Amino acid sequence: MSYITFEKKQLVNLEYSLPIELLRTSREGAYASSTIINCNTRKYHGMLVVPQPALDNGNHVLLSSLDETLIQHNAEFNLSIRKYQGETFAPKGHKYLRDFTTEPIPKHTYVVGGMVFTKEMLFSHKDGRTIIKYTLEDAHSPTIIRFRPFLAFRNIHALSKANYDVDTSYEEIPNGIKLRMYRGYSFLYLQFSKSPDYVHVPDWYYNIEYIREKARGYDYLEDLYVPGYFEMPIAKGESIYLSAGTEPVNPAMLKKLYNNEISRRVPRDSFEHCLLNAAQQFIIRQGKKVEVIAGYPWFGRWGRDTFIALPGLAMVAGELKLAKAAIDNILPEMRGPLFPNKGIGEHAIYNSADTPLWFFWALQQYGIFSGSNDGIWKEYGKKMKTILEGYRTGTYHNIKMHDNGLIYAGEAGIPVTWMDAVVEGKPVTPRIGYAVEINALWYNAMKFAIELASAAGDIAFVESWNPLAEAFPQAFTGNFWDEKRGHLADYTNDGYRDVSMRPNQVFATSLPFTPLSEDLRNRILERVKSELLTPRGLRSLAPKNVLYKGVYTGNQTQRDQAYHQGSVYPWLLGHFVEGYLRIHGKSGLKLVTDLYRGFESVMNEHGVGTISEVYDGDPPHKPGGAISQAWNVAELLRINWLIRAHSKSKK
Repeated sequence: MSYITFEKKQLVNLEYSLPIELLRTSREGAYASSTIINCNTRKYHGMLVVPQPALDNGNHVLLSSLDETLIQHNAEFNLSIRKYQGETFAPKGHKYLRDFTTEPIPKHTYVVGGMVFTKEMLFSHKDGRTIIKYTLEDAHSPTIIRFRPFLAFRNIHALSKANYDVDTSYEEIPNGIKLRMYRGYSFLYLQFSKSPDYVHVPDWYYNIEYIREKARGYDYLEDLYVPGYFEMPIAKGESIYLSAGTEPVNPAMLKKLYNNEISRRVPRDSFEHCLLNAAQQFIIRQGKKVEVIAGYPWFGRWGRDTFIALPGLAMVAGELKLAKAAIDNILPEMRGPLFPNKGIGEHAIYNSADTPLWFFWALQQYGIFSGSNDGIWKEYGKKMKTILEGYRTGTYHNIKMHDNGLIYAGEAGIPVTWMDAVVEGKPVTPRIGYAVEINALWYNAMKFAIELASAAGDIAFVESWNPLAEAFPQAFTGNFWDEKRGHLADYTNDGYRDVSMRPNQVFATSLPFTPLSEDLRNRILERVKSELLTPRGLRSLAPKNVLYKGVYTGNQTQRDQAYHQGSVYPWLLGHFVEGYLRIHGKSGLKLVTDLYRGFESVMNEHGVGTISEVYDGDPPHKPGGAISQAWNVAELLRINWLIRAHSKSKK
């Protein structure tokens, strides 16, 4: 039996099945996504979603969905399902589903009268191509299968509306057609393993409703274009393969292509394999360029997320060259001492004070997983010096080291930490001043650079920076430590101390170089454990705070107000675990292992086989946001590595 399986009673229950989504990606950034019953509930869903470099380099939905209809004795059985405006679902093909499994690839089994019909879909690992295998497992009468493609040809953040600008022409190609709705787009190639009859009857289907967009407060109605339909007979025991891609394929090779793709898959037959499979989906490789997608379906490449996620996504699996390539890819985009937080090229935004400091941490992890720091200073020392000097003398957004050695950062209206939600032009958590995690990262960066420079014989650098690093722990502790509360302030500014119980202080316990004593780290972790720790990660704010919001739901404003005011982040668990194991060693393994294994239950919720962006602060900690988030998957894989490493240690 498949590791992840859904039964008929679950599939036909729309309240259960519609919130559960599937994702498959290619190494070039294309993807396919929908719910487990193939009813699209988001504008981001589609059977073929691919980058369009000629337009905006963003992902675009070409093939939104595909209706499959089985015909016997002139009776039609449509296996698809869509929601229209109001409470209308049509057709209701999900009622024919018997089960859905995920191994070795997603497989739907339909039972229609005396027919048993299976649909197995995979997404090519190297290009934008969906290949679907249809098999009539059992039938007692001649059967015809009809395919009706629903096209969108629009950016994933937009919606399609009926218009007169659509190019309704098409061109016949071997066992199929090619077409595109608008000039500038890639052509869509629809081809079968056997020759179909194609009937060209262009039409629009109006007011298809995306319930997740409606709940999120966005435009939620779409019109989709249907150019016509394909028909062909299918015999008992016969399999037919369909390819939907942006390049043509030899129809005679579809079965071989399909089988070759299956052989490359990491099986989702265990919790760890699910995480490893999910990890691969975030790594985008286009030629020599390697990037990390922060999350699916709507995130792009983010600098902060890249550095935080790479150890878990790549280094844990021994993919050191891949991790290095991703680091090297982003280096040319430095502006002064800063890396781009969001966007690429002319669309890049440089508003993150912590991203350059996470760069140091990523290189530290590279040294740990490779077993040596040799060569890091020679190759990256110049970049490190640029960052450190830039922070010491001052750079954009008031990022500057003050005379006390602490880093001050931030300006009105521009959040520069990872807590960067903005509502009506105002940051929800401004945190202007000395932010605790920025300064913990700053100390770690200084000490790591000094360590590398010392080993490389760069005496001038060591002599310049060592006095600052030596004096820093006292300044850090004096500024942030609150003896009465037993934890660190979240940030301070001109005499003001924000003593909100937040998770940002946990980095001062987990980073390789910490300015805190073991006693203080232990006290902090106990407070974090008591007030912030949940089965899904750390809360972004303690429930006792009047600003706490325990549920991440509603429109964008409501969600952003809750985003860093109580929502739970799994990725923070990695640093809690690392800090906790540094204190407790093997005696801490039970707690840590239970936390890690506790995530196994989410493999069949929200995003199948992966970890969601956030979870509610309140029990039962429901998932929210993007269905698959890179740093969450990455840190769980790193936690598993930490568990194994500490299990082997003598402490």
